[in-house]
Amino acid sequence: MSLQDIKARILKAEAAAGRVEDSVQLIAVSKVQPNDRIEAVLEQGHRCFGENRVQEAAGKWPAFRKKFSEIDLHLIGPLQTNKARQAMELCNAIHSVDRPKLATTLARLSQELGHCPDLFIQVNTGEEEQKAGVLPAEADAFVSECRSLDLPVRGLMCIPPVDEEPSLHFALLAKIAHRNGLVGLSMGMSSDFETAIALGATHVRVGSAIFGERVTHVE
Repeated sequence: MSLQDIKARILKAEAAAGRVEDSVQLIAVSKVQPNDRIEAVLEQGHRCFGENRVQEAAGKWPAFRKKFSEIDLHLIGPLQTNKARQAMELCNAIHSVDRPKLATTLARLSQELGHCPDLFIQVNTGEEEQKAGVLPAEADAFVSECRSLDLPVRGLMCIPPVDEEPSLHFALLAKIAHRNGLVGLSMGMSSDFETAIALGATHVRVGSAIFGERVTHVE
């Protein structure tokens, strides 16, 4: 599979769902990928990437930004409050806003820095104990809380349980977003992004299908 293959599949899924062409943003998940693979994708003109850890992102993206223009970097993994400032200075979007303490920290820092990345609230649609995210029943209240802090909430994000039908979780996320007037839906990965697009995804997160299997170290 290649970047162009994934983009072609996205276009086909958009058409099948009756959606506008290029209405879905492809986030190339570059976490734990060696720099030469990332640079190869950059050389093909792709500019939107996703990282799981702030420390890893900080170790490679400033250098890439000196070489390539208009990089759009998304944090898609859990964010510790003590890494929030660094994340806000480095990333264009954060997809893992999942608790009041983090929201309060982001609001304070946005005042200090004078800007804030686009934010997505992570919803734990499967109500899994080991997974981050607000519970579906608490999502409306958390959206309201974030808005009261003047945070730029653009949408919602979810990661369905691996052993359940993802479409049920995508549909639930879309329902929560709709009733809260949110248009951003960060959902769908390498194995299910076409299903996510059919159910309204605006951002899909694809890694291994573009870069190949992850490696255990970053060059």
